[in-house]
Amino acid sequence: MGTHILVPVDGSEQAGNACAFVAEEFPDAAVTLIHVINPAEAGYSIEASLPSASEEWYEAQKDNAESIFEDLSAEYFPDQDVETTVEVGKPTRVIVEYAGENGVDQIVMGSHGRSGVSRILLGSVAETVVRRSPVPVTVTR
Repeated sequence: MGTHILVPVDGSEQAGNACAFVAEEFPDAAVTLIHVINPAEAGYSIEASLPSASEEWYEAQKDNAESIFEDLSAEYFPDQDVETTVEVGKPTRVIVEYAGENGVDQIVMGSHGRSGVSRILLGSVAETVVRRSPVPVTVTR
């Protein structure tokens, strides 16, 4: 069985860099792109389910994820079947849980998707994933 690589993507340049790294270093690997929709970004508690009033916001987030998947797949994996998944929750928890539950051998992710004050206040998703992941994590710049 081949290597299974999980690549969290958020539309940032760093996520693109992670895809470029995977395409170059693991050309024969099974690749899964994961995008996590964080309800906290819409002002809702992560523990709460998505309220029905947020359906438009959620659908826009799903459409955005599909667009990210299409762009990255076309640019970095044009001759490869790439799995994609959209999950809802706190990104660090969802990424780590997905890796542990889906036979992922390695996570490759960008160093950060945020910049400035929000990155400092919210902490680094990559840093938390590195500390909690059940599999090796490669962080790209």
